[in-house]
Amino acid sequence: MPFDRVITGTVVTTDAILPNGYVAVRGEKIAAIGQGEPPPAGETISHGANMILPGLVDGHMHTSSSTGWPGIETASRCAAAGGVTTCCDMPYDVPHPVTDAVLLRDKIGWVERTSHVDMALYGTITKTGGLHAIPELAAGGISAFKLSTYEYDAVRFPRIDHPTMLAAFREIAKTGLPVAIHNEDQELVEKLTAEARAAGRVDPIMHCRTRPPLAESMADLEIFEMALETGAHVHIAHSSIARGFALAEQFRGLGAKTTGEACIHYLCMTEDDVVRLKGFGKCNPPFRTAAEVERMWECLLADKIAYISTDHAPWPRERKTLDDIFACGAGLTGLQSFAPLMFTLLAERGLSPTLMATYCAERSAKLHGLWPRKGAIRVGSDADLVVLEPGDFTFDENSLVDRPEMNWSAWHGTKMRARVAATWLRGRMIWDGKTVLARPGDGRFVARAPA
Repeated sequence: MPFDRVITGTVVTTDAILPNGYVAVRGEKIAAIGQGEPPPAGETISHGANMILPGLVDGHMHTSSSTGWPGIETASRCAAAGGVTTCCDMPYDVPHPVTDAVLLRDKIGWVERTSHVDMALYGTITKTGGLHAIPELAAGGISAFKLSTYEYDAVRFPRIDHPTMLAAFREIAKTGLPVAIHNEDQELVEKLTAEARAAGRVDPIMHCRTRPPLAESMADLEIFEMALETGAHVHIAHSSIARGFALAEQFRGLGAKTTGEACIHYLCMTEDDVVRLKGFGKCNPPFRTAAEVERMWECLLADKIAYISTDHAPWPRERKTLDDIFACGAGLTGLQSFAPLMFTLLAERGLSPTLMATYCAERSAKLHGLWPRKGAIRVGSDADLVVLEPGDFTFDENSLVDRPEMNWSAWHGTKMRARVAATWLRGRMIWDGKTVLARPGDGRFVARAPA
């Protein structure tokens, strides 16, 4: 029986590059992979020599931290244009975080009605008294929990104190789900920030100086000690320092379940970029030194990093252009630049794009319990693909497809060595290189698979 469609190009998996390759699709699934003459199909779509990789699985992004659940529609549109076919969305939404089964079902409804790509969801707990909801959130299909050692808002993004976090880890361990942690020490950051303000130092570099590497490593030690005590899988949500991965490895050697991810900006941005970009370069944790960027690459090549994410967290332009760096919103736009930027960073170092398939698709899908349905070019997986056209391009924030006030990028004007020529979601093209073809509601909620 002929396939529904065959998509041809240079197929890139985690362990192979197949020139003159093809991916055959039946229904929404990959039915065959090969090289050479494509098999009979109802439709054959050629991408020439362009590279076909698994659709990216962004294991850490925020659709609704500034705009609430309507942000799902516009952020997911950026994902489609950026080759990200599955998003794992954080729970710290406006006005209420996802802290119980009722809120989770409500958010799932928004995903099913408005998302352009498939989406997994994190859950969290309230600052106090929320432990009872942990089993129901796990049963509702979340892919991971998220807690924080630093407080941005007592309701939306609270700091969980040590006794509560320890108790939460014990309950989360029973579910088998990972718990990701925003890892910065509250007391240290607050003290340094107060001192900077008192001295009248609110210029961009002070964002880095008031959130030093020590603030991360102190928090890492706390959460990893609790991981060792409770048996929970504790995951650094975003390590900007190589020491975070070294600590995770050290605690794994002691028998703990400890991992960490790197956001893509920590592989290329430095403190100089905060000074240059001002509020548009503000994220938490902040950019580090050029030497730390090199150490991060050493960790990646030594396979100490679980996966690479974007931490996409868009804010309206007006929240990024304030003179006081501490008053600016913290977060970058990254979904639409993820694939071309990762390809560029690998190409600049002479590294294979197979690493992109590994760390930006397969590994994130595995940690979130979505693999092999997501994050793979293999028979039986969803036919989620990103097609990259190599060449010389310049990233333009005016090409972003979010709402107008969110269309800014820290990578505006950056030379890229590829662009996203097409995105396929479950066998259907949702981006043709110029236009988002998906409609709101074409995306689906993807529940974590049972262990």
